[in-house]
Amino acid sequence: MAETSFLRRQWKLLVNIITVVALVILVVAIHKQLVDTFENLFKVHAWALLLIIPVEFLNYDAQARLYQGLFGIVGNNLSYWRMFAASLELNFINSVFPSGGVTGISYFGVRMRSAGEITGAKATVVQLLKLVLLFLSFEVLIVFGLFCLAIEGRMNSLILLIAGILTTVLIIGTAAFAFIIGSKRRIAGFFTWATLAVNKFVAFFNHGNVESINVARAREAFEDLHENYMLIRSDKRRLRGPFFWALMANLWEIIAVYVVYVAFGHLVNFGAVILAYAIANFAGLVSVMPGGVGIYEGLMTLVLSATGVPSSLSLPVTVMYRVVNTIVQLPPGYYLYHRTLHRAPNSTKTEV
Repeated sequence: MAETSFLRRQWKLLVNIITVVALVILVVAIHKQLVDTFENLFKVHAWALLLIIPVEFLNYDAQARLYQGLFGIVGNNLSYWRMFAASLELNFINSVFPSGGVTGISYFGVRMRSAGEITGAKATVVQLLKLVLLFLSFEVLIVFGLFCLAIEGRMNSLILLIAGILTTVLIIGTAAFAFIIGSKRRIAGFFTWATLAVNKFVAFFNHGNVESINVARAREAFEDLHENYMLIRSDKRRLRGPFFWALMANLWEIIAVYVVYVAFGHLVNFGAVILAYAIANFAGLVSVMPGGVGIYEGLMTLVLSATGVPSSLSLPVTVMYRVVNTIVQLPPGYYLYHRTLHRAPNSTKTEV
């Protein structure tokens, strides 16, 4: 009992210690590459870096149109600029809070409820389907990326293994999502179990058995989620437009990474960037660090090295991409997020 009580009190400290130790080990292991990184950070073409601004605008344009298409299917016609602003706010939320996108989904539901006719469940199913379409569109990009690598003879067993694992995870994850949410009984059973698990987890650290999520209300929300999903699935042809915009959103973000390589004066294989970007983003979903810091950069560098891009180039490019992207995206996201909080009722502030 004493040991359990100690863990409850000190769990944050333990996580921080483990994280710091892991970062120290990483720095020691790649210290030579870090030296090369800082030497190369100032060898860039500023004009090329500025291209990130219009590229990121096109990325958010695609996301806004993706949201418009999905909400249109469930009977809500929302303005383009409203969804553009919501996309920026979500990027800020998901970058600042290390929750694998869960906080963003919660915030999106609260944000959309301010429209009156949009329920939390409808907003949630739109957000979940957006993520599914983004994941599925990676399938197309991965196939194209492998083709680009094959043309230059950069294919090897490791790359095929990475692509195979990623593709399998995407397919199985999407199938599991469709299987669970496609049945009212399955979705109620699965998410009720998940709600109970979250309640137990929170109670463990709150020194009690407090029900942080009301199970009965959660079950009603899950059933509403199922009904909205079935409404969208009833006409799958209408998903073609949203799928296209999901593909474009991913493509523009990959181009943003490639722009940084251009700024460094290197034209690397586009397929290598696609594969590295996909792996880093999926791994970042489970990272305990905000925005997947550390995990993202490390995996991008490792995958690119496997395709023949030296770490002395890929690491500074990845760092520069993250820094410039943060400067371009987070300030407007922060402004829009806080503007929304100040305009919204108090319930919005407490739920997020």
